[in-house]
Amino acid sequence: QVQLVESGGGLVQPGGSLRLSCAASGSIFMIYAMGWYRQSPGKQRELVATITSSGAENYADSVQGRFTISRDNAKNSVYLQMNSLKPEDTAVYYCNADLGYYGDYDEVQLGDYWGQGTQVTVSS
Repeated sequence: QVQLVESGGGLVQPGGSLRLSCAASGSIFMIYAMGWYRQSPGKQRELVATITSSGAENYADSVQGRFTISRDNAKNSVYLQMNSLKPEDTAVYYCNADLGYYGDYDEVQLGDYWGQGTQVTVSS
């Protein structure tokens, strides 16, 4: 019923920049919070940044000042601008959304959805 599709990952040199995008589609009533998480091999998935429907942002200490999260409510999309990338930023980045969607009888239900992930590799 709802899908999140990410794009924008890739290989970049240390100090470089990348911009990740995530678009939600389906029978969406409203998207509340959206965010980005990442997972490196052998590590647990960790929060990178979140943004509420009103635009309040939250960042992990490790990316504060280097990454910027934004969203376009009209497009049901969230973005992550990543600057001054470091090798330790290498991970699979996942988009997440807390949202309301229309069920089979047009009732609004709540759900938590994840994208499929996009690889970001920072290496010279």
